[in-house]
Amino acid sequence: MSSLALSKLQNKLGHRFQNEALLLQALTHRSMSGVNNERLEFLGDGLLNGMMAMTLYHQFPEASEGELTRMRATLVCGEMLAVLATSFDLSEHLSLGQGELKSGGVYRKSILADALEAVIGAIYQDSDFNTAKACVLSWYQEKLASPELITLSKDPKTQLQEYLQSARLNLPVYTVESVEGPQHNQLFTVKCVIEGLSIETIGRGKSRRFAEQHAAYLAVQQIKVVKS
Repeated sequence: MSSLALSKLQNKLGHRFQNEALLLQALTHRSMSGVNNERLEFLGDGLLNGMMAMTLYHQFPEASEGELTRMRATLVCGEMLAVLATSFDLSEHLSLGQGELKSGGVYRKSILADALEAVIGAIYQDSDFNTAKACVLSWYQEKLASPELITLSKDPKTQLQEYLQSARLNLPVYTVESVEGPQHNQLFTVKCVIEGLSIETIGRGKSRRFAEQHAAYLAVQQIKVVKS
């Protein structure tokens, strides 16, 4: 990578590396070299989860553990990381082996997400925790301020109930349709019926609660389609 390209990438990331070799390593896939980004990815993953946990804990003092967990999962998932990586044009700077290049690896979401986690680890190694945290939070500034984050923190059953109450509709009725498998590994099938909207969904899960959440999630998605 040219020094100019490396400089532009650092500007986009918001961190100037004292040791640019760390950034280059973070961008090197295991298919390219034995000295790759896997260890930095491991470090970055742990750091990102900690940073988001600390930030959400202080930003939402009234949120429950479950709500905080769901918000964090939304922010650190591979999909979100791939979106951020794309905004930095990270695919243009990755070093991959020929096999991965030919198969379009530079655009694969999992590879982009892993590389961005490695970049977080590299920034931490190049500076300190507070510097790395400030940099990462600048990437997430809009997403942390989004009203949708609060909605995402609510489980599907709560979202569905709140929508139906606001629309003055009857609450959903959940019915266990079947329970299959041995006691230690059961699969529940639950039907969710919303009479006022003529919506009926089937959810499955390893407990009744999870199956109900799945059915509620499917109902919420149907409502979103109808509303759009």
